[in-house]
Amino acid sequence: MLRQRIITALVLVALLLGALTSSSAWPFALLMLALIAAAGWEWGRLNQAAAWQSLAMGGAVAGVGIALLLTQGSDWTAPPALWWAALALWLVAGSVALKSGPAAWPQLPRVARWLLGLVALWATWLAVTQARAIGANFLLSVLCLVWMADIAAYFGGRAFGRRKLAPSISPGKSWEGVWSGMAGVLLLAAFWIWLDGHFSFDSASLYSRLWQSVGLGGMALALLGLCGLSVMGDLIESLVKRAAGAKDSSGLLPGHGGVLDRVDALLPVVPVAMALASLGGGR
Repeated sequence: MLRQRIITALVLVALLLGALTSSSAWPFALLMLALIAAAGWEWGRLNQAAAWQSLAMGGAVAGVGIALLLTQGSDWTAPPALWWAALALWLVAGSVALKSGPAAWPQLPRVARWLLGLVALWATWLAVTQARAIGANFLLSVLCLVWMADIAAYFGGRAFGRRKLAPSISPGKSWEGVWSGMAGVLLLAAFWIWLDGHFSFDSASLYSRLWQSVGLGGMALALLGLCGLSVMGDLIESLVKRAAGAKDSSGLLPGHGGVLDRVDALLPVVPVAMALASLGGGR
């Protein structure tokens, strides 16, 4: 299992780095679209869709993305209102789902569940593609925020975890882990702002943008909010898997489970990061 995890991780990193360093935006956009389309297929399987319906969901995500690329180009800029709408959707729908619990999820109309997932996935693909258009440094600062929140929460939860966060959804998560993740992200932000000030990158990081647009206090609040959203994304996927009786979203990534298992925390964070970036007048 460990060998599989390492090999899969190395392949994914190689693909990601190759796409990120390409002089054209197309390789990265298409790589992300392939992953998000696969996640769309997984979402259907977890939500009582027939095999052909699940494939159609993945195809729909890919088709809409390709149509947008062909008609608008890879440098098309979405209006900030789209990102704020994504935030509202996550806050309302995500809060209701978590409050209701795994037992209530399958009671919702299947079409409504399918559409919610596909909209969230498509918005994430669009957001991550446009984050790359801003610059690799900006995109990496957003991705690393989620990874740092997850890593710090894991170790903080193991060391200090006492109070369960959502025992009926994800018994391993604790409030102490959440706070550890938030502390880790604040430290990461301070380090990245220092890097931005001492090195020349292709773009400012999310942290520097927030500091310049809303000040130190506003930046801290925004980052804590993004940490909370990353936890929400993780919990929502755990809720859906628990309702479906599944351990992983699929076996597409040997040793890692499925694509949704790897991107769940990114789904709310990247669109909202784009919304926050727009506060400073940036793309």
